[in-house]
Amino acid sequence: MPAHIRPTQNFLRKAVFDIIGHDLEAVRFLDLFAGSGAVGLEALSCGAAEVCMVERDPKCVETIRENVMLLNPAARGLKAEVVVQDAFAAVKAFARDGRRFDIAFFDPPFDQKLGRKALKTLMTHDILAPHSYVIAQYGLDEKLEQPEGHFSIVKHKKYGSSWLTVFERGAGD
Repeated sequence: MPAHIRPTQNFLRKAVFDIIGHDLEAVRFLDLFAGSGAVGLEALSCGAAEVCMVERDPKCVETIRENVMLLNPAARGLKAEVVVQDAFAAVKAFARDGRRFDIAFFDPPFDQKLGRKALKTLMTHDILAPHSYVIAQYGLDEKLEQPEGHFSIVKHKKYGSSWLTVFERGAGD
């Protein structure tokens, strides 16, 4: 795995799954800027029916694919997909294809300050199911605003050198 990749720390990954739950049966999970794939692989371990990990770095993609093979989700009837593409282009392609996700997680490189752009891209392209969550991990020097529309912040907390914010979309939206 490339040296510049910052895998999601165990305590933060635990916090994410404590918030959204550990039983993800029938959930479609999107991991943008997947890096090591740790969060998407954790979602598979929690039984997510479909996990899509988007990463453009070839070395990271190789690592994710190796770990998916070891986890062997197909043996449990689960689907793991690795999309080799820029995260923003992938979201637009998912919208064109009519794909929907119940949970979208993103953790862009902190030095590029892409959190706001990632959130806006998710909110403006129709890929989120009616009752869904967006989970954002981003650097302390970046601020994400309450998105317009029918999303509310259900958790906002500092973890080490990052913020973790969970947005929920209401069921009637």
